Amino acid sequence: MPSAETTPTSVHEPDSVRPTKADEVAASGSELIGGPIGRRALLGTSWWTPVRIVALVAIGMFALGLIQKAPCYNGAWFFGASSQYTHACYSDIPHLYQGRGFADGLVPYFDKLPGDMEYLEYPVLTGVFMEVASWLTSGSGSIQDQEQWYWMVNAGMLMVCAAVIAVCVTRTQARRPWDGLLVALAPAFALTATINWDLLAVALTAAAMLMWSRGRSLAFGILLGLATAAKLYPVFLLGPLLVLCWRAGKWRDFGKALGGTVVAWLVVNLPVMLLAWDGWSQFYRFSQDRGVDFGSFWLIMAQNSTDPLSTETVNTLATLLMLLCCAGIAALTLTAPRRPRFAQLAFLIVAAFILTNKVYSPQYVLWLVPLAVLARPKWRDFLIWQACEVAYFLGIWMYLAYTTSGDAHKGLPPDGYHWAIGVHLLGTLYLCAVIVRDILMPERDPVRRGGDDDPSGGVLDRADDVFVLGPAAHPPRHAAHFDGPQVEWGKQETTGSSL
Repeated sequence: MPSAETTPTSVHEPDSVRPTKADEVAASGSELIGGPIGRRALLGTSWWTPVRIVALVAIGMFALGLIQKAPCYNGAWFFGASSQYTHACYSDIPHLYQGRGFADGLVPYFDKLPGDMEYLEYPVLTGVFMEVASWLTSGSGSIQDQEQWYWMVNAGMLMVCAAVIAVCVTRTQARRPWDGLLVALAPAFALTATINWDLLAVALTAAAMLMWSRGRSLAFGILLGLATAAKLYPVFLLGPLLVLCWRAGKWRDFGKALGGTVVAWLVVNLPVMLLAWDGWSQFYRFSQDRGVDFGSFWLIMAQNSTDPLSTETVNTLATLLMLLCCAGIAALTLTAPRRPRFAQLAFLIVAAFILTNKVYSPQYVLWLVPLAVLARPKWRDFLIWQACEVAYFLGIWMYLAYTTSGDAHKGLPPDGYHWAIGVHLLGTLYLCAVIVRDILMPERDPVRRGGDDDPSGGVLDRADDVFVLGPAAHPPRHAAHFDGPQVEWGKQETTGSSL
């Protein structure tokens, strides 16, 4: 197999993969706007480039998500214990404006809070984001007016993050720009975007993935470090990247990525660590001490047990399960017939954390959406997973409506909520299983069927293997009874754009 250094560069850039030609669901859906694109269509001659279209669609869907929150904005956040749940429009943002001291001008991590939470329980960069939004919030009017304004300011800032995510995903895999529409049109993305501040970390992670795809290892590390300073989950991407670079012998690039991550994280965190240790460590203490909570299979076990496990036991077991998943992903990486794509392993590692964690808040789906699009850009599988996540989104609010409506019991009882959790778990496991199948049978991977190797892999794209285990040391064999094109790994097909 030719290496990246020895493979000649073509004079002509390869054609973009057209989803209406390569994806049956996309082709069927395109009938709403005139059907699949024709052979004689003039491409690249309009201002309406894929990046601009995807960004505008993402902003439009984000706006629809804001409209979905209108019943809460107009009163449900402030009046009635369960109405914000029955309307499925809950958000942490307005409640924490006063609950975490922003309304009183308290400084995050430095000033103690008067309530049950001693300090702000968010990572430092998210705390900065929240604080900046409070500076832009009008301090006049009633507390309700201020909370409404605070939510709108945050919504505007988070909309920028949503646009950044859509653009980064669109540009990460150059021949597949239209895959960005999966992010832009994801229903769970629009529904959960303004529940919390997760989009900041997701945007930084998406930007990091873009930088890695361009071969900019240090920039990737810096952005990943900033993302980790906003939310914990991005740091997990370093695990699969380590194993991929081990298999490809790209130690220098991994070293740059790791160094950039550590330095960027320290630049954000070290000042607060030194000046306000108790406030800085609140996030980690809270994560450790938090009991079994919404959305996890641990909650199903606890609510169906007469002697539920202690928090310490759950922490230990969840950690062991996560380590087992990490070991399995590492083994898969080193034994697969072709080195897995970075995006595939990034999705698997974050999904493993979500599946084994003791809590699953509905906005955690935002972590997976961009990674899912890069890992498995297939409309059918993506929509199946999204349907499961929307079902869980409705399930958790109906369950909270049930628990907060007193004797009226409006909503979903615990048994029903357990089914909603099961749907979420099965949907995520389904997408994981499909991605693992793509890794073991690369000819079923939509990206590699188009003739690419690892377009999001940067220095890993078309690189030779230097360390493999088991069957990976032998030439890859194709899946039995497969009627599609037989792909030579990492080589372009002459008809890649018309699949």
